[in-house]
Formats: sequence, structure tokens, C-alpha cells
Amino acid sequence: MNNLLIWPLLIPLCTAAVLIFFKNNIFVQRWLSAVSLSATTGSAAILLLQVRKEGIQTLYMGGWSPPYGIVFVADMTAALLVLAATVAAAFCLLYSFGTVGVQRERYYYYPLFQFLLVGVNGSFLTGDIFNLFVCFEVMLIASYALIVLGGTKRQLRETLKYMMINILSSTLFVAAVAYLYGTVGTLNMADLSLRVAEIGQSGIINVIAILFLIVFSLKAGLFLFFWLPGSYSVPPAAVSALFGALLTKVGLYALLRMFTLIFHHDPGITHQWLGWMSAATMLLGAIGAIAYTDVYRILNYNVILSVGFIGFGMSVSNGEALNGVVIYLLHDMIAKALLFMLGGLLITAAGTSRLDEMGGLIRRRPAIGWMFFITALSVAGIPPLSGFTGKLLIVQGGLKDHAFWLTGISLLTSLVVLYSLVRMFMAAFWGEEKRPAEAPAAGSPRTAYVSTALLLVVMIAMGIGSEWVYRFATDASDTLLHPNTYIHSVLKE
Repeated sequence: MNNLLIWPLLIPLCTAAVLIFFKNNIFVQRWLSAVSLSATTGSAAILLLQVRKEGIQTLYMGGWSPPYGIVFVADMTAALLVLAATVAAAFCLLYSFGTVGVQRERYYYYPLFQFLLVGVNGSFLTGDIFNLFVCFEVMLIASYALIVLGGTKRQLRETLKYMMINILSSTLFVAAVAYLYGTVGTLNMADLSLRVAEIGQSGIINVIAILFLIVFSLKAGLFLFFWLPGSYSVPPAAVSALFGALLTKVGLYALLRMFTLIFHHDPGITHQWLGWMSAATMLLGAIGAIAYTDVYRILNYNVILSVGFIGFGMSVSNGEALNGVVIYLLHDMIAKALLFMLGGLLITAAGTSRLDEMGGLIRRRPAIGWMFFITALSVAGIPPLSGFTGKLLIVQGGLKDHAFWLTGISLLTSLVVLYSLVRMFMAAFWGEEKRPAEAPAAGSPRTAYVSTALLLVVMIAMGIGSEWVYRFATDASDTLLHPNTYIHSVLKE
């Protein structure tokens, strides 16, 4: 057993509890949060290196051996996602300093930020399906408060919608867990895989699998994404960046884990549904990305497009595609956080979120413009940036599996991504400036610029070092392709 598995949860959890007692001391809250995220990132990096060197790591809570107790499991997929999530969250935290406003900081912004990270990391590391539900709820409760923090009428409206959708999906989640437990008699993911294989994935098991597909699709924004564009538009840019980077990825990870470990025996049913939903998500996301002129709406529909693209890779589920899914998930966490951070800087500089009221900002804010342009190229998958490798591998996987129609849709929508973001760049930064009087910023933007520039360096490094990232992703996809490795490591058979 390896106690290091609990540190990416324990550090932010303890930090959140301590920060509650410093409600009015913003300086202490900022520095404690920064130290906590640094420590969490360090523990995640050490965990990743241990998994790379020694294989899958496990921790049996209370000493209870599976399938009877809660187990935390770090295979290469989980370790990579924990590290990427923590890095993205650290830069979002730095971006928050001076941009979210003192009032939000005094009303428990930083404790909520830490609680959300507890839920995210716990979801990646848990090996128990009911504990996955618990970690989801921790993450969601924190996200409810972060969306509504500020109390505007628009925030309240979108928060109610967001809460109702997630309460519905959580109710379906509990029902699916209950049906699954009643059918196979266990909740440990490794043991579930064995039990489903023994009784065969047909009849009621396929019904339960589809129910889980609906639940996690709601949470990931896969096809059932109608709640996402409005909900991600109302909080400050730092919160939108955090949500765009992490929340949908937790739902996608749950889909990836469920349909490569537990429900992988009848892909003609489950993976075909996943393919159709992914195709619809890419097409509808593409329409939204080019239909709107509001900055946040365009960025939100680009989040939806990437969800559909990752879903396409999961529906194909061969070696190349799963390798691409892991790499693209890592890229998308960093790129989406960066995209929303740049969107916040752009809106602050322009004094509006509408593209038709912007123009000529390249003269006053060239750094924002060129950072946005590089990020747009990476999101679209232009080599040698970080989005290229994952997209290439997923497309190769689709062609290898003869999923030509899905591959064609993915390539078409990738062009739409490029068009929507380049159109945004041209409208905001070129031409004549339409609003010469700059709106005042909410605090000093220095930390926002620094955090954005540093995260851009991380994204570029991921592209330049793609061969190095590929080696880690190959280890991850091997475990996803051969679930017996995961099962034997957890059950010690």
C-alpha cells in the first residue's frame, strides 16, 4: 500500500478547513492556497514517477482488503490526470489573485476552490464506484457555490439550472449504482469487472451500462450539454477556466474508466451509443461555436466540441485511439484553462464580451493577442503544438477501426474550431478599435498575465516534448486496453 495516494486529496482538504478561519485575511488565504497547490502538485508528480517506476499503486482505507473496503488506485491514467488537473488548478489560482474581486475572496472563494480540487482528484484516484459518487458530489457542491458567488440575477438563474441538472444526474447515478450492486453484489471497480465478465454483459447489465452512459454524459457535457454554455459564462474568468479545464474531464474520465474496465464486453451496444452521441456533440458544438459573437459562448462551445472529440476516441477504443484520448485529455486540461484565462484578459481589455464591439486590440494588448493566437492553433491541433499528437492518434484509431463517418466529422469540426478561434482573433485584435476607452480592471492584472504566460509555456512544452508525453500515455493506454493489469493490482490475485 502507498499512503502517497491520499495526499492529492488530503492537502487541499486540510487547507480548505484552515482557510475558513481566515475569512477576512485575503493575504493569508492567497499564500496558504498557493503553498497548498504547490505541495499538491509536488505530491502528484512524485506519485506519477512512482507509478512509472513501480507500476500501479493502491491504498486500502482502514486496512480493509477489496472488495469490502474503499480503495484508492493510481494507474498511469489516473496519475497523469491528477498531475494535469493540479497544474491547471495552480495556474487558475494564480490568475484569481486580483481578478475575482475582494468580495468573492472574503466569501470563501479559496476554501471552495480547494474543496473542488478534492473532488476532482478523488474522482480520478478512487477504485470504488460509490466513492466516485461521493467525490463527484464534493466537486459539484463546491462548483455550485463558485458559480453563484457574486449573487447577480444571471448567476442565480444559471446556478439553479446547473443545480437541477446535476441533482437529476446524481439521482440517476445513485439509482444506477443500486441496480448494479443488486445485480452483481459489489462496488469495487476491479471486482465489478470480474463479476460482469462472469455473468456476461447482456440484458440488465447493458441497461445499467446505458444508464451510466447517460449519467456521465450529463456530467461531461456529451450530447446532453444544454446546461453548459450558460453555466460556464456567468462566473469570473478564473472560475470559468477552472471549470472548462476540469469539470467535464471528470465526467469523461468516468466514462473512460467504466467502458474500458467494466462495460467493455459488448461494444456493439455501448460503444455504438457513445459514437453516435459523440458525433452529435461535435456537430452541435461546431454550430454553436460559429453561431455566437459572445466570447464566453464561443469558448464554451469549443469545450463541447472537445468533449465530443474525446468521446469519439473512446467509442473507437483501440490502442491508437486510447493513446490519443489520454494525450488529448492532458492537452485539453491545459489548453482550455489557458483559453478561458485569455478570454478574461480580452474582455477586461475590450470592456465588452461581444466580438462585434471589439477591434484593434493588437495595438494596446499585443501580448494577449499573440498568446491567444498560439493557443487557438494548439486547440485546433496544428503541429507541433500539444493538440496535434492526440488528435492525430484518435484519427488514426478511427481509420483503423473503419469508423470513417466519425473520423470525417472529427476532421470537419476541427476545421470549425480553427475557424471560430481565428475569427475571434481577427475580430478582437485587427481592424479599427471600436471602444478606445478601456474599462477599468478589477485589480492588478500582473498575476493574471504571469499565470497566463507560464501556462502557455507549459502547453508549448507539452507540444515540443510530445514524444516524452507519448511514452507516459502509452503506459496509460496499455492498462486501459488490458484491464486485467488493473484488476490484478487491486485484488492482488
